[in-house]
Amino acid sequence: MRILALDLGTSSVRGLVLDAAARPLPGALARRPAKVTIGGDGRATLDGPAYFAALVECLDELAGADHLDGVGLVVTSAQWHSVVPLDAAGDPLGPVLTWLDTRATAPAGVAGPADPDDYHRRTGTWWHRFYWSVRLPWLRERCGDDTIRFAGLIEYVFGRLLDEAVMSISQASGTGLLDLRTLDWDAEACELAGVRPGELPTLAPLAWHGRLRAGYARRWPALRDARWAPPSGDGAASNVGSGCYDSRRAAVTVGTSAAVRLVQPVPAGVELPPLPEELWRYRVDHEHVVTGTAFSGGGNLYAWARREMRLPDGAELDRALARVPPGDGVPADSRLGGDRPPGLAPAGSGGLSGLGFNTTAVEILAGLMDALCRQVAVGVAAIESTVDRPVQVVLGGGAVAASGWWRRSFSVTLAPREVHHVRNPEIGAVGAALVAIGRLDGASGLERIVRTDEDESATATRSDRPQYPS
Repeated sequence: MRILALDLGTSSVRGLVLDAAARPLPGALARRPAKVTIGGDGRATLDGPAYFAALVECLDELAGADHLDGVGLVVTSAQWHSVVPLDAAGDPLGPVLTWLDTRATAPAGVAGPADPDDYHRRTGTWWHRFYWSVRLPWLRERCGDDTIRFAGLIEYVFGRLLDEAVMSISQASGTGLLDLRTLDWDAEACELAGVRPGELPTLAPLAWHGRLRAGYARRWPALRDARWAPPSGDGAASNVGSGCYDSRRAAVTVGTSAAVRLVQPVPAGVELPPLPEELWRYRVDHEHVVTGTAFSGGGNLYAWARREMRLPDGAELDRALARVPPGDGVPADSRLGGDRPPGLAPAGSGGLSGLGFNTTAVEILAGLMDALCRQVAVGVAAIESTVDRPVQVVLGGGAVAASGWWRRSFSVTLAPREVHHVRNPEIGAVGAALVAIGRLDGASGLERIVRTDEDESATATRSDRPQYPS
């Protein structure tokens, strides 16, 4: 059996085909860029129909090359936290709000949770503009439609593709409206969000699998009988794909943004472990939780600096960065996109200091990259407080895969911890497949995790070193 893995991210839409053990097949990859509309008011949105069209193009490309033949299972790693208002027919009433959008504000006169600590424990989240508890009332004011429904980007996509539209437990946990122990919508969170009957997606039961609608089954006949697994949140999938499936290892994933996460086995109905006030918690699936913290900066810092300062790319930039020791870049604040929760700093909070006429563009880039390393180190320390011992750190994601300099900077900043790197750039897609086939402990394999102090530059090929996401 082959597995079709969809990776529905913020900056791109990808489809790739894996073997039965979740190993990518050579050449079986289709990718389309996704355009995020950024505004000075904190806007960061995607066009839902255009995003769906990009996914259809990927599937058409894979089908045209016969890569879909033999696919029996479709898995998905999908961005957490997005939300789009839909009309009764399932069509968008506006653009999709991504995790990067900071415009939502709480309704006037609403005091928030009665017990914020208990609310944080139950939902793993805060009453914050990042989550549906604040975003839904804000969207409702702007839509003014009594027939409104709400969905994440993946639920909108699946609603068009599949014969039944549901929301996975993993995706629901990213809304901030789910009780992580009972795996049902949290009554207080829904009240704060002003939810009315029928406005939230149906939660997928444990053994749920979807099927293609008839029209798309005719378009891609190789997928006619394939089962579609409940989507995994992209952060949870990336942890599993990085080999970080228990409390021994924390994953530091740097793609468009960055995050530090730790997976623990906590079945539904079991009391949740303590949760430090600065960390969030979501669900990997019915049996596991993922605890962590995230940052708005990541590969987008590199993309911004390279674009605005017209930096070179590839080997030329690698050589220039190599002349700047980790920690010697310009002092910087990497919050160009604002804070992720529980922080409240708005978009545009980044900064540079200590500039002189001898400051170079490469030193500015290095300073931004170093600043993110320091943020991550604080997050790793907070996560370690939940397990009372040092953790190994595994670096993954397209941004660190592309930069040996950034990997070395992380290793220096996170010392004396043992720091490794996952070579596989498709950790999200592979992780979603491993979750779907019940092989969390089979993630990536130790042969694909290497020490960051190993010299990879002499053996890395261009295909081993993907470009930063943009």
